Amino acid sequence: MKEYIAACGLYCGACRKFISGKCPGCRQNEKAAWCKIRTCVINHDFRTCAECIKDVAGCKTYSNLIGKVFAFITVR
Repeated sequence: MKEYIAACGLYCGACRKFISGKCPGCRQNEKAAWCKIRTCVINHDFRTCAECIKDVAGCKTYSNLIGKVFAFITVR
């Protein structure tokens, strides 16, 4: 079964590349090791960063990366 929610909380089920099989997602993809959110989620044994008890406004890992991702997605 495919995981449709990324470690960062993005819904991959709405992504054309994910649906078409061009993107394997980040869960089992070792090439996604560059993602600091994925690394943090794995290290803390969470399914997504939403399970973290830290205030998201104070999380530099989440706030910085998500801002860049959404900026990239909306520009394309």
